[in-house]
Amino acid sequence: MKVLLLEDEKVLALSIREFLEDSGYEVTCFSNSDHAYDAIYEGSYDLYLLDVKVPGEQNGFDMLHELRDNGNKTPAIFITSLTDIEDLSRGYECGACDYIRKPFDLAELKLRVEQVVKIQCFSSSDESIALPYDYKYDVKKMKLTHKGETISLAKTETKILELLIKRRGSVVSCEMFWEEVWGEWVDSANIRVQVGNLRKKLEKDFIKNVRGVGYSIDF
Repeated sequence: MKVLLLEDEKVLALSIREFLEDSGYEVTCFSNSDHAYDAIYEGSYDLYLLDVKVPGEQNGFDMLHELRDNGNKTPAIFITSLTDIEDLSRGYECGACDYIRKPFDLAELKLRVEQVVKIQCFSSSDESIALPYDYKYDVKKMKLTHKGETISLAKTETKILELLIKRRGSVVSCEMFWEEVWGEWVDSANIRVQVGNLRKKLEKDFIKNVRGVGYSIDF
């Protein structure tokens, strides 16, 4: 599997490359967005790992946004020191599958990469995602249907569902919910209530409760 890494911190880039190569990935590194952009159109990659603040005409956000506008659907993960919820939201709006904040453990990065490769994020999938129990989720319209009938969801319920869909087959913890749905710390009891409200609208076992860990949905 070929990975394009855009990272201008040389020591970090080398660490990521060596770690992923030891795990069986083929990694090509770039420190400049212009060079990375050119390489994307000259070759073929299975995943992009993109820093945001890098030398070049475009930052990581702008580069991915342009790639998506041009029809490029290769999965992408942002790796950045930016921590504001606005930055997190922009990263997903640009078409990223995931967003990992610096500093991070390389083992965590590997897990994120494996998960993205496994599920292929929204931007690289069809507009309609088939889910267990005859549910379907329309990515563009942000609409859930069951056997053709639309399920009415609140805004927070939709965000919770999307996170569970993006991480199908793995457990979503409370920490992941408050990071990616709320963008700030939220009491776990509040998360349980919100997830509980969503589960009441769905088939009993569609969202599984992994006691003491979090929630998940199957493929």
